[in-house]
Amino acid sequence: MEICFSHIIAFLTLTLVARASYAAAARDTTSTLPPQLHYWNSVFPGTTMPKALRELVQPDSVEPPKNFVGYNQHGVEDRTLSVYTQDDDTHLKDPTQRIFFLEKEIKPGKTMKYSLGRNIPGETFLPRKTAESIPFSSAKLPEILNKFSMKPGSVEATVIQETIQDCESEVLRGEDRYCATSLESMVDFSMSKLGRNVQAISTEVEKGATLQNYTVKPGVKNVNEGGNFILCHKLTYAYAVFFCHTFGQTRAYAVPLQGADGTTANAVAICHLDTSAWNPKNHPLQEVKVKPGTVPVCHYLPQGHIAWVPN
Repeated sequence: MEICFSHIIAFLTLTLVARASYAAAARDTTSTLPPQLHYWNSVFPGTTMPKALRELVQPDSVEPPKNFVGYNQHGVEDRTLSVYTQDDDTHLKDPTQRIFFLEKEIKPGKTMKYSLGRNIPGETFLPRKTAESIPFSSAKLPEILNKFSMKPGSVEATVIQETIQDCESEVLRGEDRYCATSLESMVDFSMSKLGRNVQAISTEVEKGATLQNYTVKPGVKNVNEGGNFILCHKLTYAYAVFFCHTFGQTRAYAVPLQGADGTTANAVAICHLDTSAWNPKNHPLQEVKVKPGTVPVCHYLPQGHIAWVPN
C-alpha cells in the first residue's frame, strides 16, 4: 500500500511540474509575440489575421529602417488612392483587360481578363509605440528625412513627402479618412467607424497572379449588404502605412475565382452603389458604359489592400 501511495505522490508531483513547465513555456511563447499580434488577439480572440496583414507583422520590426529601400515606380501608382484611376496605365497596354464591371457580372461562369497581381511595397508594420514616436506631417519633413537618413530632394525623399501629402490632402465629400501608421491604429479607426464587431478581409491568391482570364466559381458570398465599410490601401513609405477611408454606400462580395492557368483566388469585389457624383468622362463609367447614378459599379480589391466590414 505504501508503494502505491508513493507512486501516486510521485505521479502527482510530476504532473504539477509538467503543468508548471507548460504554463511557463506558454508564457514565454506569448511574450515573444510581436506587440501587433498581442493587440490583435486581445481585440479579435480566436480570429485569424488576413494574410495581407500577417505578412507585414515581423518579430524584429521594432525600429524603422535607417535607409529607405521600398521605393519603386510601380509603387507610386498605389498612392492614387482612388478606384477611378486604378491600373489605368496597365489597362491601356492591354485593351482587353477589365478593371471595372457591373454587379450583375458577379456570377458563376462569368469570365473576365483581370490582373490580381500585387504591386505594393513590402515594408512591415512598426509597433504603435514606435510609430507614434516618429513624426508624420509635412511640417516635420526635415526631421523625418533625417530619421531615415535621406537626402532632401532625392527620389526616396520625394516619395516620403508625396505620401504624407496624400494623407493630408482634402477630404472628399462624404468621406472619412485616416492614415494608419500602425496595425493597432488601423484596427482602432475601423472599430471607431463600424463598431467593435468587425472583420478584415482581403483578396488572397494561391500563387503569383498574372494578367489572364479569371472565371467566377460557385460560392459567391455577400459580406456587406449596402452599408458603409472601410478600405485601407498600403502606401509607399519607410514602414507600413495604410490610407484608410470610407467610400459611401457599397456592397462587398467574397468571390472564388480560377485563372486560365489553374491559379485559384478568393477575391473581394467592391461595388459602389451611388455613382451619381462620378465624372462621366472618368475611366470607370467609360469602361462599363453607364451613366453616373444608374447602376452599381464594381472592381476587385487588389492584393495587399484591406476591407473592413461589419460582421
